Amino acid sequence: MQPEFIIIHQQVAPFVAHIQLNRPKELNALNLQLMTELKDALKSLDADDSVRVIVISGNDKAFAAGADIKQMADKSAMDMYNIDQFSTWDTIKKTKKPLIAAVSGFALGGGCELVMLCDMIIASETARFGQPEIKLGVMPGAGGTQRLTRAVGKALAMEMVLTGKFITATEALNAGLINRIVPVELYLQEAFRLATEIAAQSPLAVRMAKESVLKAFDSSLEEGLHFERKNFYLLFASEDQKEGMQAFVEKRTPVFKGK
Repeated sequence: MQPEFIIIHQQVAPFVAHIQLNRPKELNALNLQLMTELKDALKSLDADDSVRVIVISGNDKAFAAGADIKQMADKSAMDMYNIDQFSTWDTIKKTKKPLIAAVSGFALGGGCELVMLCDMIIASETARFGQPEIKLGVMPGAGGTQRLTRAVGKALAMEMVLTGKFITATEALNAGLINRIVPVELYLQEAFRLATEIAAQSPLAVRMAKESVLKAFDSSLEEGLHFERKNFYLLFASEDQKEGMQAFVEKRTPVFKGK
């Protein structure tokens, strides 16, 4: 069945897929159906050997302006517990292939949290990031207090979460939240360019390198180094390692097959 609130573009570049959030009238507010469709699409693309990198975007006006408040306004604590909406986010977090967020306009609340679930972020000059849940009498619940603090530090995260203030693309770049800023007309192309560069590498090495970087956030240095070393050794069992090193010796471009 075709998804209603996302558009999937296969092969926008070699080995690169693009998922576009598509609720423009609601500024791509993240309702339960959209998040389920996104989860299912990512699971499918993660298992597709013709895809090595996935770009997620909204539109020029908004990546996603937050969760769909209308779906939550009248819910009780037990309703929210039983709906268990964050289990979808937990599944998305397990995506093995690199995720690149291409952000223009608003990335607020759940939209900002979804951006931070991605591995890299390309922003247009109009991008605005924020966790304004405090203005609704609640707080971030999909990782906003945790991932934002790890990305920008305690002081700025506290200010953003406790006041609901937005930050500009320039402020986000200076704080270490995003990779780079480009003009609005180029943000999606720049995300595809970065995705293409990554997709040209060994898919196995990319996946294990992503795992290792993420391990740094939930382990001690010693545990992280052990995990990194294990993945490094394991890649010597791959055909890609043999191809990559042989190509280097022969002064040619390697052809990686993900084996």
